[in-house]
Amino acid sequence: QVQLRESGPGLVKPSQPVSLTCSVSGDSITHDKYYWSWIRQPPGKGLEWIGNLDYTGISYYSLSFKSRTSISSDASKNHFTLQLNAVTPEDTAVYYCARAGSLGEFDTWGQGTQVTVSS
Repeated sequence: QVQLRESGPGLVKPSQPVSLTCSVSGDSITHDKYYWSWIRQPPGKGLEWIGNLDYTGISYYSLSFKSRTSISSDASKNHFTLQLNAVTPEDTAVYYCARAGSLGEFDTWGQGTQVTVSS
């Protein structure tokens, strides 16, 4: 059974970077069938796709986040990481990692981790 678990700092100051990690068990992030994704949900708003990476480690980003986002992976630890730079209070959200198939369908989600941007 595939499981994803997000971890991160919880509280971040404005203008600072935030780094979140998604630890994967039950599957390998080098599995060529899937994409490994980051999605967030700000309070009172819908889901926002941030980006993903494929089994080779190539990353793809939403245009809304591309300029200040980096997604990377560590195959030896079977996890992938989101770094979001220069955060503002508008980046306050629950951040999820998820596995997506080749057609973009999400089939497994982590439980989410709250990130609050506040001084």
